[in-house]
Amino acid sequence: MSRPLKIMLVAAEASGDALGAGLAHALKMRLGADVAFVGVGGPRMAAEGVVSPFDIAELSILGWIEGLKAYGLVKRRVADTVALAKAERPDAVVLIDSWGFTIRVAKALREVLPGVPLIKYVGPQVWASRPGRAKTLAASVDHLLSLYSFDAPWFEREGLPTTVVGSQALHVDMASADGGRFRAARGIAADAPLLLVLPGSRPSEITRMTPVFEATVKRLKAADPSLEIAVVAAGTVAADVAGRVAAWPFRAHLVQEVDKYDAMKAANVALATSGTVSTELAMAGAPMVIAYRIDGLSYVLMKNLVTAKHITLFNIAADERIAPEFIQNDATPEKLTDAVGRLLSDPQAAAEQAARQTAALDLMGRGGPDPSELAADAVLRVIADRAQRGMRPG
Repeated sequence: MSRPLKIMLVAAEASGDALGAGLAHALKMRLGADVAFVGVGGPRMAAEGVVSPFDIAELSILGWIEGLKAYGLVKRRVADTVALAKAERPDAVVLIDSWGFTIRVAKALREVLPGVPLIKYVGPQVWASRPGRAKTLAASVDHLLSLYSFDAPWFEREGLPTTVVGSQALHVDMASADGGRFRAARGIAADAPLLLVLPGSRPSEITRMTPVFEATVKRLKAADPSLEIAVVAAGTVAADVAGRVAAWPFRAHLVQEVDKYDAMKAANVALATSGTVSTELAMAGAPMVIAYRIDGLSYVLMKNLVTAKHITLFNIAADERIAPEFIQNDATPEKLTDAVGRLLSDPQAAAEQAARQTAALDLMGRGGPDPSELAADAVLRVIADRAQRGMRPG
């Protein structure tokens, strides 16, 4: 090829930004100067050379009602993304997670750049709800990179070639994480109880969950004034979290992304908004309580479509409620206080839950090859297959 391979990566939220950065890095390690990137992403992808035309934080939308309210914005950003693809003429486009945004981009690209292979990285969780999305995705992209083996059959049945690459959260290097270092740097005694609070990475999650978590922590602190609190501020919402935590009527240690794994190792218990972070906490050996809330009307609309018994991935893999989950109206300060308090006051119960969490990670595929490497292999294979068939991008 006379020019470097040009790959477009599109991510619309923090978790996708991390996946995109890992994929870009793996491709650069393979191809060096023979690969270039364009696309949409956050700070991690920017560090790997993907310059985004807009801030993806505005696209971190959750729930049907919030999605409807933001429809005009999403439509504009889809148009911006498609315009970038038309101008850059990439050799392939990888659309990462964020179903609502990326499926719109995929359908638009199918029309304007029919020769460009489209690869979806992370499929919709059709095993949990709305299985019809598998057919929609199969008609919109050429290949799927899925995180878990239980994903693949749903899409392959619809004729979509699928490569299982595994979850990056199962490959986090916790060996260098140091809970003692975290405590020492913040003046937290080695034997002091420490609760780690993880309110989420989307603006809507911070808005809904932070007040609930604050009220929960207030109750826990009243019961045990010696309890230390640390709060993780994810990169895309760090300023919002910092501002909210600063107004709390008790001291809380703010944790930036760079210290997140040290904090997980240091914590006796974690209180977390549902998401990828639950897998990372399990990797760190931290027993946890999971909570989640979305817009009330969105919940009513979605409730009857959800078929999964659990929302935490290792609970799903084990088919049992290992970590307690409190969803929507059950996610109250009272119930969360009871669940977290039980783990804080009963070290044996906390240790047993942590051990069961760890065992469930094996059912999710822990110990396999690096997902970014497998994803890079698959992307290059799709491009090569398309070239072999004589179909030139654009």
